[in-house]
Amino acid sequence: MSKISVPSGQRIFKEGEMNNAMYIILKGNVEIFFTVNNSQTRLAIMKPGDFFGEMALFSANPRSATARTITAAELAVIESKQQLENFLVKNPKFAAKMVSIMADRLARTNELLITSMENSVAKKIEFSTPPGEEGKGDASDVEDFD
Repeated sequence: MSKISVPSGQRIFKEGEMNNAMYIILKGNVEIFFTVNNSQTRLAIMKPGDFFGEMALFSANPRSATARTITAAELAVIESKQQLENFLVKNPKFAAKMVSIMADRLARTNELLITSMENSVAKKIEFSTPPGEEGKGDASDVEDFD
């Protein structure tokens, strides 16, 4: 594990990049955000003791967000699963904190996914008419309501 100093306003990693490190903030603040249609959406502001970028150690996918310092920061850099395992063994309180935070993040992601899927399904079935049935209805389709 190494340490780096990052000036205020500097990007640590960019959405879409391949980068295999996670970071623990020792000093300073970092914002995590993603960009859609040239508009930035902030996901989090991280402070000393927080960590980010951990998914890079577990998947070979590109970064899903950008990390940038808000203030000058000092970061611990963990570049492999082995380094992470060694660090967690030596720091059991941090290990417990990390598990709790990752569980919270996963729960929030699940909630967002479920809401998104519910909205998507609702849009698909709302006002849907089977193909070929458009315009075939007439007054005889309505039952007597008396």
